[in-house]
Amino acid sequence: MPSRQQTAPAPAPALARLDGSPVRVLVVDDEPNLTELLSMALRYEGWEVRSAASGIQAVRTAKEFGPDAVVLDMMLPDFDGLEVLRRMRGDDPNVPVLFLTAKDAVEDRVAGLTAGGDDYVTKPFSLEEVVARLRALMRRTAVATDEGDSMLVVGDLTMDEDSHEVTRGGTAIQLTATEFELLRYLMRNPKRVLSKAQILDRVWNYDFGGQANVVELYISYLRKKIDVGRSPMIHTMRGVGYVLKPAD
Repeated sequence: MPSRQQTAPAPAPALARLDGSPVRVLVVDDEPNLTELLSMALRYEGWEVRSAASGIQAVRTAKEFGPDAVVLDMMLPDFDGLEVLRRMRGDDPNVPVLFLTAKDAVEDRVAGLTAGGDDYVTKPFSLEEVVARLRALMRRTAVATDEGDSMLVVGDLTMDEDSHEVTRGGTAIQLTATEFELLRYLMRNPKRVLSKAQILDRVWNYDFGGQANVVELYISYLRKKIDVGRSPMIHTMRGVGYVLKPAD
């Protein structure tokens, strides 16, 4: 558990979802005092926090809440953290998970990471360490960015919103103004399927009527500049829309 001497973490640059809303974190632990301490520290960051004290409650809450990251205790009263992770990933394959474990054995840590956990901390831990690990996880998986930071990063694709510089794998990519706005919208919503109607409304700011093929046209322009000769990042979900995600 956190030491009694520590105070709340010092303020850091606010981390927010790419659409500007607060990041969401689910804390799963059956120790009420620890859950309250963690939740308080995370809310101090400006994040939206929910908690759960059992595996069943955790899976249900994750489905309703849609967290951007999960703090997950390995030992729960009904089933263990590995089973919780398996069930959560059935609904959201990409949610980052930080395991909490009271065990210091290497095999327990390896089991958590092998099962798909992204990181772990061993009790006793500091609140600052948990916050720092969560920040790193959410940045790395491109679910959040520092407010005021002009850089968007998805996989090896980067965009500086201030200078309008775009690179993939370190190679500069020249975009027209409309291509830039389309890519910015995709990069602000990584791994999220966007419909043609959503894209039209956000990028072109008005309804094109029956001319949704303009989206297809500009998606094809972007693909020629972003994906040609590389593992594709822009994917078509037939009958639904388009999604941008890190290359496999």
